[in-house]
Amino acid sequence: MSLRMFAEEALADFSTTAAIAPSSPHLAAAMLKPLPLARARVAVELGAGTGVITRALLAELPPLATLLVFEINPRFYNYLKTHISDPRMVLIHSSAENLDRELEQRGYFQVDAVASSLGLGLMPDRERHTLLERLLPFVHDRAVFTQYQYIHALQRENGRVRRLDLRPLLGQYFESVESRLVWRNLPPAFVFSCRRTAKPLA
Repeated sequence: MSLRMFAEEALADFSTTAAIAPSSPHLAAAMLKPLPLARARVAVELGAGTGVITRALLAELPPLATLLVFEINPRFYNYLKTHISDPRMVLIHSSAENLDRELEQRGYFQVDAVASSLGLGLMPDRERHTLLERLLPFVHDRAVFTQYQYIHALQRENGRVRRLDLRPLLGQYFESVESRLVWRNLPPAFVFSCRRTAKPLA
């Protein structure tokens, strides 16, 4: 998908794109680096967009792993369906808020890695908490969750725009929350890596 087409979709439905351009390879690499992909059996991607991070995940996952990909935007969903044919990918046209039901229906009760590109700042606070509450039971102690947030870190609340710091929110659900800034992206973004335990288990 071209940058122009992505921008057109962002203007038409920004609530589901939550971005003005596809993720850069540098952002994708930063999102994947903390994830234990080499030994992962089940990985989840929330908000795949045009599949930049999806392709990077598939390149790193073992041959017998499964990647469950959530994408609610119809145009992006159809693009992924026609452009990525990897049998390890299970494409799910549903809101990430339904992830608990979607995973359980497919027989998955534990995941090893989660990469989220969701625009948490565009969600009401209740929806952010609902998402994390439903995700957490699937994340075991060796698993890692990554989430990026653009450097301007804006959120929309009651019709007003203000800054949103994701660290306190993530800290309510994960004992370890680390971040790094990726400048080579449009716009630059923070990548948060989160674990349920303070240190990765050996």
